[in-house]
Amino acid sequence: MRSVVRSVRQLRSAFQYRWNYTYGGFPKRRDYWCNTNCRSLYSLSRKVDVCECRHPSQMISRVMFANAAKATHRELNQSGPLVEYERRISAGELLDGDTSQLDSLAELQRLYDELVEKADACRLDRYATSEKAGRSRWLWSRFIPQTSYAPVKGLYLYGGVGTGKTMLMDLFFDQLPCNWRKKRIHFHDFMLDVHSRLQKHKGVADPLEVVAGEISDESLLLCLDEFMVTDVADALILNRLYGHLFSDGAILVATSNRAPDNLYEGGLQRDLFLPFIAALKERCVVHEIGSSVDYRKMTSAQQGFYFVGKHLSSLLNQKFQELVGEHRAVQQEVEVIMGRKLLVPLGANGCAYFPFEELCDRPLGAADYFGLFKKFHTLALEGVPIFGLHNRTAAYRFVTLVDVMYENKARLLCTAEGTPVELFERIVTVSDAQQMAPRTSSRSRKSDDSDICVDNELGFAKDRTISRLTEMNSREYLEQHAAILAEKPVQEHDNENALQA
Repeated sequence: MRSVVRSVRQLRSAFQYRWNYTYGGFPKRRDYWCNTNCRSLYSLSRKVDVCECRHPSQMISRVMFANAAKATHRELNQSGPLVEYERRISAGELLDGDTSQLDSLAELQRLYDELVEKADACRLDRYATSEKAGRSRWLWSRFIPQTSYAPVKGLYLYGGVGTGKTMLMDLFFDQLPCNWRKKRIHFHDFMLDVHSRLQKHKGVADPLEVVAGEISDESLLLCLDEFMVTDVADALILNRLYGHLFSDGAILVATSNRAPDNLYEGGLQRDLFLPFIAALKERCVVHEIGSSVDYRKMTSAQQGFYFVGKHLSSLLNQKFQELVGEHRAVQQEVEVIMGRKLLVPLGANGCAYFPFEELCDRPLGAADYFGLFKKFHTLALEGVPIFGLHNRTAAYRFVTLVDVMYENKARLLCTAEGTPVELFERIVTVSDAQQMAPRTSSRSRKSDDSDICVDNELGFAKDRTISRLTEMNSREYLEQHAAILAEKPVQEHDNENALQA
């Protein structure tokens, strides 16, 4: 039987054809049947999470082209995230990186090289294993417990805000072969997908094992951006979920603002989360980006559509109407996961209008926000308050909202009681609180300290939110948003660029 399989593989290899071309001075390999529509996040298109590979003629079965040809040692040294990074710097697409970014790129290049070299052992080729084998794997595991840890360790990349973690993640992901079982996704979106799958398999003896099997069948290389754990339900799921994923051979590449040991710090039942941290450190190389540069704040900052003042609702409404144009803004409903619906007070022409309380002072979460921005590309948000102890929950929702908007490259129009920095001045970490000078005046203590919110997770998240709000009001971000809209199929966007003039 094995000899037959080898013969089939040899026959299949005979049909494969490779060619080299030179782009920007660096030779790159492409299999001629690959769809090369995989574009970078920082091009004018949206991110591509999973790339498909198809023969141009669609006449020959993709099974005949199951295994991508292995890169030679020479090709290996001339491809990957580090080479692409240097090309983009030479082309003026990126600023010349600092030492910290280059160190991180070296780790990504090491991982890239190992993955290419051991792609077969890691079972990364999405077409190498038949669908029948994939379906039978779970059945056999009922009788014979199986573990198949990947021979390559993943990478956990963490550091301060605006240091380029997302850019490096996308640079790495975009260089991977199209035919691999890979997925690049925001951590919030990943956990929403997990909860949705769990709901679908409700009643199964071990739904987490089934969900892990589904995920690993689809994507063995998981690239999760903005890894952070604030929800007790997520914390309790992650340990067992990744226990199954790692034993199925999954490889994790993640970015985060927090070191592994600081994940879910101070959270409820954290002792049940600690085994996940141990597994994460065992299955991933942990690397810190030490750069103190916030590249988001190096954009050509301008006021954009962020208006500071309590009595500017009429101005916000005016700008919203300019974007809506001749369309009539009406109340709408947006479907989110698991059958829920989100009521939009006013929406038209891809633009939604919400008072802050309607979006962040109600029991809403990432699922609702992701559903909102699947339908709308612009949000007008009225009355963002100064955050403190009295509205800590709303602050958490606002942080999540900004994360989802940034991930979807959405545009924000808002009125707020202060600048992005001023919004979060009363949010501090435990360390910050310990360093605060004690108040000697009861008057100053009452006026200044009564609303101070000591919260580690929120204290760390606020820097990311401030950074992202700054970038979202920059000229570069708004131009990118306009370019994304221009690439969409022709819709009723006559007034989309009205505010760009």
